[in-house]
Amino acid sequence: MDEQLSAVPADRRIARIAERQHGVVSRAQLFEAGLHRGEIDGRLRRGHLHRVHRGVYAVGHPRVDGSALVIAAILACGEGTVASHRTAAAIWAIRPSASRRVELTASWAKARRPGVLLHRNRLTPADTTVVDGIPVTTPARTLVDLADVLPRRALERALDEAEYLRLDCGGLRQIRGRRGHGRLTHVLSRHAPGTTRTRSGLEDRFLEFCDAHGLPRPRVNVIVDEKEVDFHWRAARLVVEIDGDAAHRTKKAFETDRIRDAELTVAGHRVVRITEERLGTAPAEVAEQLRLLTRTRR
Repeated sequence: MDEQLSAVPADRRIARIAERQHGVVSRAQLFEAGLHRGEIDGRLRRGHLHRVHRGVYAVGHPRVDGSALVIAAILACGEGTVASHRTAAAIWAIRPSASRRVELTASWAKARRPGVLLHRNRLTPADTTVVDGIPVTTPARTLVDLADVLPRRALERALDEAEYLRLDCGGLRQIRGRRGHGRLTHVLSRHAPGTTRTRSGLEDRFLEFCDAHGLPRPRVNVIVDEKEVDFHWRAARLVVEIDGDAAHRTKKAFETDRIRDAELTVAGHRVVRITEERLGTAPAEVAEQLRLLTRTRR
Protein backbone atom coordinates (compact mmCIF):
# COMPACT_ATOMS: atom_id res chain seq x y z
CA MET A 1 0.00 0.00 0.00
CA ASP A 2 1.46 3.39 -0.97
CA GLU A 3 1.91 6.26 1.51
CA GLN A 4 -0.97 8.29 0.09
CA LEU A 5 -3.39 5.43 0.59
CA SER A 6 -2.08 4.65 4.10
CA ALA A 7 -2.96 8.19 5.16
CA VAL A 8 -6.64 7.52 4.43
CA PRO A 9 -8.56 6.02 7.40
CA ALA A 10 -9.37 2.35 6.92
CA ASP A 11 -13.16 2.80 6.99
CA ARG A 12 -12.93 5.46 4.30
CA ARG A 13 -10.87 3.08 2.17
CA ILE A 14 -13.57 0.44 2.58
CA ALA A 15 -16.28 2.96 1.71
CA ARG A 16 -14.49 3.94 -1.49
CA ILE A 17 -14.39 0.36 -2.69
CA ALA A 18 -18.00 -0.30 -1.69
CA GLU A 19 -19.21 2.85 -3.43
CA ARG A 20 -18.01 1.50 -6.78
CA GLN A 21 -19.65 -1.89 -6.17
CA HIS A 22 -23.14 -1.11 -4.90
CA GLY A 23 -22.14 -1.52 -1.26
CA VAL A 24 -20.23 -4.81 -1.30
CA VAL A 25 -16.52 -5.68 -1.09
CA SER A 26 -14.42 -8.80 -1.26
CA ARG A 27 -11.90 -9.95 1.34
CA ALA A 28 -9.17 -9.83 -1.31
CA GLN A 29 -9.97 -6.18 -2.02
CA LEU A 30 -9.78 -5.35 1.67
CA PHE A 31 -6.34 -6.95 1.87
CA GLU A 32 -5.27 -4.93 -1.20
CA ALA A 33 -6.52 -1.77 0.55
CA GLY A 34 -4.12 -2.47 3.43
CA LEU A 35 -6.38 -4.09 6.04
CA HIS A 36 -5.10 -7.17 7.82
CA ARG A 37 -7.04 -10.25 8.88
CA GLY A 38 -7.66 -9.02 12.42
CA GLU A 39 -9.10 -5.69 11.21
CA ILE A 40 -11.50 -7.45 8.85
CA ASP A 41 -12.63 -9.98 11.45
CA GLY A 42 -13.10 -7.23 14.02
CA ARG A 43 -15.40 -5.33 11.69
CA LEU A 44 -17.39 -8.50 11.11
CA ARG A 45 -17.86 -8.98 14.87
CA ARG A 46 -18.93 -5.36 15.36
CA GLY A 47 -21.42 -5.46 12.47
CA HIS A 48 -19.56 -3.05 10.21
CA LEU A 49 -19.25 -5.85 7.64
CA HIS A 50 -21.85 -8.54 6.91
CA ARG A 51 -21.06 -11.80 5.16
CA VAL A 52 -22.92 -12.31 1.84
CA HIS A 53 -20.79 -15.10 0.40
CA ARG A 54 -17.57 -16.64 1.57
CA GLY A 55 -15.05 -13.80 1.30
CA VAL A 56 -17.63 -11.20 0.21
CA TYR A 57 -19.26 -8.67 2.53
CA ALA A 58 -21.91 -5.97 2.57
CA VAL A 59 -20.69 -2.75 4.13
CA GLY A 60 -22.70 -1.16 6.94
CA HIS A 61 -25.91 -3.19 6.72
CA PRO A 62 -26.93 -6.82 6.15
CA ARG A 63 -29.59 -6.27 3.46
CA VAL A 64 -28.34 -7.03 -0.05
CA ASP A 65 -30.54 -7.01 -3.14
CA GLY A 66 -30.66 -5.79 -6.72
CA SER A 67 -27.31 -4.79 -8.18
CA ALA A 68 -25.48 -5.46 -4.91
CA LEU A 69 -26.64 -9.08 -4.98
CA VAL A 70 -25.27 -9.48 -8.52
CA ILE A 71 -21.92 -7.84 -7.74
CA ALA A 72 -21.56 -9.96 -4.59
CA ALA A 73 -22.12 -13.15 -6.60
CA ILE A 74 -19.58 -12.06 -9.24
CA LEU A 75 -16.99 -11.27 -6.57
CA ALA A 76 -17.62 -14.63 -4.92
CA CYS A 77 -17.09 -16.54 -8.17
CA GLY A 78 -13.97 -14.64 -9.16
CA GLU A 79 -12.37 -12.88 -12.09
CA GLY A 80 -13.84 -13.52 -15.53
CA THR A 81 -17.37 -14.09 -14.25
CA VAL A 82 -20.21 -11.98 -15.68
CA ALA A 83 -23.96 -11.63 -15.17
CA SER A 84 -25.84 -13.55 -17.86
CA HIS A 85 -29.11 -15.22 -18.90
CA ARG A 86 -32.14 -14.01 -16.88
CA THR A 87 -30.03 -11.82 -14.61
CA ALA A 88 -28.49 -10.03 -17.62
CA ALA A 89 -31.95 -9.69 -19.16
CA ALA A 90 -33.13 -7.89 -16.01
CA ILE A 91 -30.09 -5.59 -16.09
CA TRP A 92 -30.85 -4.66 -19.71
CA ALA A 93 -34.58 -4.32 -18.80
CA ILE A 94 -35.65 -6.75 -21.52
CA ARG A 95 -37.17 -9.22 -19.07
CA PRO A 96 -38.02 -8.60 -15.40
CA SER A 97 -37.00 -11.01 -12.68
CA ALA A 98 -38.11 -11.24 -9.06
CA SER A 99 -35.74 -14.11 -8.29
CA ARG A 100 -32.94 -13.66 -5.75
CA ARG A 101 -30.94 -16.35 -7.54
CA VAL A 102 -28.23 -14.75 -9.66
CA GLU A 103 -27.30 -16.24 -13.03
CA LEU A 104 -23.68 -15.91 -14.07
CA THR A 105 -21.44 -17.25 -16.81
CA ALA A 106 -17.74 -18.08 -16.65
CA SER A 107 -15.49 -19.57 -19.30
CA TRP A 108 -13.98 -22.02 -16.86
CA ALA A 109 -15.09 -23.97 -13.81
CA LYS A 110 -15.74 -22.04 -10.62
CA ALA A 111 -16.79 -23.10 -7.14
CA ARG A 112 -20.54 -23.27 -6.58
CA ARG A 113 -22.07 -20.59 -4.36
CA PRO A 114 -25.47 -20.54 -2.61
CA GLY A 115 -28.06 -18.54 -4.52
CA VAL A 116 -25.98 -18.56 -7.70
CA LEU A 117 -26.71 -20.46 -10.91
CA LEU A 118 -23.38 -20.65 -12.72
CA HIS A 119 -23.24 -21.46 -16.44
CA ARG A 120 -19.99 -22.54 -17.99
CA ASN A 121 -19.65 -21.30 -21.57
CA ARG A 122 -16.88 -19.75 -23.60
CA LEU A 123 -17.04 -15.97 -23.65
CA THR A 124 -15.09 -13.60 -25.86
CA PRO A 125 -14.43 -9.90 -25.15
CA ALA A 126 -17.13 -9.09 -27.73
CA ASP A 127 -19.67 -11.01 -25.62
CA THR A 128 -19.32 -8.85 -22.51
CA THR A 129 -19.53 -5.25 -21.37
CA VAL A 130 -20.07 -3.29 -18.14
CA VAL A 131 -23.37 -1.68 -17.08
CA ASP A 132 -23.46 0.48 -13.94
CA GLY A 133 -20.29 -1.20 -12.72
CA ILE A 134 -21.59 -4.73 -13.35
CA PRO A 135 -19.80 -7.05 -15.80
CA VAL A 136 -22.59 -8.43 -17.99
CA THR A 137 -23.18 -10.15 -21.32
CA THR A 138 -24.07 -7.88 -24.23
CA PRO A 139 -27.73 -7.71 -25.35
CA ALA A 140 -27.00 -10.00 -28.32
CA ARG A 141 -25.21 -12.61 -26.19
CA THR A 142 -27.94 -12.32 -23.53
CA LEU A 143 -30.58 -13.23 -26.13
CA VAL A 144 -28.51 -16.20 -27.28
CA ASP A 145 -28.31 -17.38 -23.66
CA LEU A 146 -32.03 -16.80 -23.07
CA ALA A 147 -32.80 -19.15 -25.96
CA ASP A 148 -31.35 -21.94 -23.80
CA VAL A 149 -33.68 -21.32 -20.87
CA LEU A 150 -36.90 -19.69 -22.13
CA PRO A 151 -39.83 -21.04 -24.18
CA ARG A 152 -40.33 -19.63 -27.68
CA ARG A 153 -42.94 -16.98 -26.84
CA ALA A 154 -40.92 -15.65 -23.90
CA LEU A 155 -37.90 -15.38 -26.19
CA GLU A 156 -39.96 -13.42 -28.72
CA ARG A 157 -41.03 -11.03 -25.98
CA ALA A 158 -37.40 -10.48 -25.00
CA LEU A 159 -36.54 -9.70 -28.63
CA ASP A 160 -39.51 -7.31 -28.84
CA GLU A 161 -38.39 -5.47 -25.72
CA ALA A 162 -34.79 -5.23 -26.91
CA GLU A 163 -36.06 -3.69 -30.15
CA TYR A 164 -38.33 -1.28 -28.25
CA LEU A 165 -35.41 -0.18 -26.05
CA ARG A 166 -33.21 0.16 -29.15
CA LEU A 167 -30.49 -1.99 -27.67
CA ASP A 168 -27.59 -2.86 -29.93
CA CYS A 169 -28.17 -6.50 -30.89
CA GLY A 170 -25.80 -6.45 -33.86
CA GLY A 171 -24.21 -9.82 -34.44
CA LEU A 172 -27.12 -11.75 -32.93
CA ARG A 173 -26.84 -15.25 -34.33
CA GLN A 174 -27.34 -18.88 -33.40
CA ILE A 175 -24.44 -20.78 -31.86
CA ARG A 176 -24.31 -24.41 -32.92
CA GLY A 177 -24.23 -26.90 -30.11
CA ARG A 178 -26.22 -24.71 -27.73
CA ARG A 179 -29.41 -26.09 -26.25
CA GLY A 180 -31.44 -23.20 -27.64
CA HIS A 181 -29.98 -23.28 -31.15
CA GLY A 182 -33.14 -24.65 -32.76
CA ARG A 183 -35.44 -22.34 -30.81
CA LEU A 184 -33.44 -19.22 -31.68
CA THR A 185 -33.20 -20.29 -35.33
CA HIS A 186 -36.99 -20.67 -35.46
CA VAL A 187 -37.65 -17.30 -33.82
CA LEU A 188 -35.13 -15.35 -35.90
CA SER A 189 -36.48 -16.82 -39.14
CA ARG A 190 -40.17 -16.17 -38.38
CA HIS A 191 -40.35 -13.27 -35.95
CA ALA A 192 -39.79 -9.60 -36.72
CA PRO A 193 -38.52 -8.02 -33.47
CA GLY A 194 -40.89 -5.41 -32.07
CA THR A 195 -44.02 -6.67 -33.88
CA THR A 196 -45.58 -8.54 -30.94
CA ARG A 197 -44.68 -6.38 -27.94
CA THR A 198 -47.57 -6.96 -25.55
CA ARG A 199 -48.40 -4.89 -22.48
CA SER A 200 -50.34 -7.40 -20.40
CA GLY A 201 -50.57 -11.07 -19.64
CA LEU A 202 -53.96 -11.17 -21.34
CA GLU A 203 -52.55 -9.81 -24.60
CA ASP A 204 -49.75 -12.36 -24.45
CA ARG A 205 -52.28 -15.10 -23.77
CA PHE A 206 -54.20 -14.08 -26.91
CA LEU A 207 -51.07 -14.36 -29.07
CA GLU A 208 -50.47 -17.84 -27.66
CA PHE A 209 -54.12 -18.61 -28.42
CA CYS A 210 -53.57 -17.59 -32.07
CA ASP A 211 -50.52 -19.84 -32.32
CA ALA A 212 -52.30 -22.78 -30.71
CA HIS A 213 -55.21 -22.56 -33.18
CA GLY A 214 -53.13 -21.98 -36.29
CA LEU A 215 -54.29 -18.41 -36.79
CA PRO A 216 -52.01 -15.91 -38.55
CA ARG A 217 -50.10 -13.62 -36.24
CA PRO A 218 -51.62 -10.11 -35.94
CA ARG A 219 -49.73 -6.88 -35.41
CA VAL A 220 -49.83 -5.88 -31.76
CA ASN A 221 -50.57 -2.47 -30.17
CA VAL A 222 -50.39 -0.57 -33.45
CA ILE A 223 -51.97 2.62 -34.74
CA VAL A 224 -54.88 2.10 -37.14
CA ASP A 225 -56.50 5.26 -38.50
CA GLU A 226 -55.03 7.33 -35.65
CA LYS A 227 -56.26 4.92 -32.96
CA GLU A 228 -54.15 2.43 -31.06
CA VAL A 229 -55.65 -1.05 -31.19
CA ASP A 230 -54.75 -4.28 -29.43
CA PHE A 231 -54.47 -6.52 -32.50
CA HIS A 232 -54.70 -5.88 -36.23
CA TRP A 233 -54.76 -8.13 -39.29
CA ARG A 234 -53.97 -5.62 -42.04
CA ALA A 235 -54.97 -7.71 -45.07
CA ALA A 236 -58.34 -8.60 -43.57
CA ARG A 237 -58.86 -5.08 -42.16
CA LEU A 238 -59.71 -6.79 -38.88
CA VAL A 239 -59.24 -5.26 -35.44
CA VAL A 240 -59.52 -7.34 -32.27
CA GLU A 241 -59.79 -5.72 -28.86
CA ILE A 242 -59.30 -7.88 -25.78
CA ASP A 243 -61.47 -6.83 -22.85
CA GLY A 244 -60.21 -7.70 -19.39
CA ASP A 245 -62.23 -7.09 -16.25
CA ALA A 246 -60.18 -4.18 -14.95
CA ALA A 247 -59.86 -1.90 -17.96
CA HIS A 248 -63.22 -2.13 -19.71
CA ARG A 249 -65.98 -2.60 -17.15
CA THR A 250 -66.58 1.01 -16.08
CA LYS A 251 -69.38 3.01 -17.74
CA LYS A 252 -66.91 5.58 -19.09
CA ALA A 253 -64.66 2.88 -20.59
CA PHE A 254 -67.69 1.13 -22.10
CA GLU A 255 -68.83 4.30 -23.84
CA THR A 256 -65.33 5.22 -25.03
CA ASP A 257 -64.78 1.74 -26.46
CA ARG A 258 -68.04 1.89 -28.46
CA ILE A 259 -67.20 5.29 -29.91
CA ARG A 260 -63.79 4.03 -31.04
CA ASP A 261 -65.35 0.88 -32.51
CA ALA A 262 -67.84 2.94 -34.51
CA GLU A 263 -65.14 5.26 -35.84
CA LEU A 264 -62.99 2.30 -36.93
CA THR A 265 -66.00 0.68 -38.60
CA VAL A 266 -66.74 3.87 -40.53
CA ALA A 267 -63.10 3.85 -41.66
CA GLY A 268 -63.62 0.40 -43.18
CA HIS A 269 -62.41 -1.95 -40.46
CA ARG A 270 -64.21 -4.81 -38.81
CA VAL A 271 -63.93 -4.64 -35.02
CA VAL A 272 -64.32 -7.69 -32.79
CA ARG A 273 -64.26 -7.54 -29.01
CA ILE A 274 -63.31 -10.70 -27.12
CA THR A 275 -63.69 -10.87 -23.37
CA GLU A 276 -61.23 -12.67 -21.16
CA GLU A 277 -64.07 -14.93 -20.01
CA ARG A 278 -65.04 -15.95 -23.54
CA LEU A 279 -61.45 -16.64 -24.49
CA GLY A 280 -61.36 -19.15 -21.67
CA THR A 281 -64.83 -20.73 -21.94
CA ALA A 282 -65.37 -20.86 -25.71
CA PRO A 283 -61.91 -21.06 -27.33
CA ALA A 284 -62.96 -23.28 -30.26
CA GLU A 285 -65.83 -20.96 -31.17
CA VAL A 286 -63.64 -17.86 -30.94
CA ALA A 287 -60.92 -19.51 -33.03
CA GLU A 288 -63.35 -20.52 -35.79
CA GLN A 289 -64.83 -17.03 -35.99
CA LEU A 290 -61.38 -15.46 -36.25
CA ARG A 291 -60.34 -18.04 -38.83
CA LEU A 292 -63.23 -16.98 -41.06
CA LEU A 293 -62.66 -13.27 -40.46
CA THR A 294 -58.93 -13.39 -41.22
CA ARG A 295 -59.55 -15.23 -44.50
CA THR A 296 -61.97 -12.66 -45.93
CA ARG A 297 -61.75 -8.99 -46.78
CA ARG A 298 -64.34 -6.30 -47.09
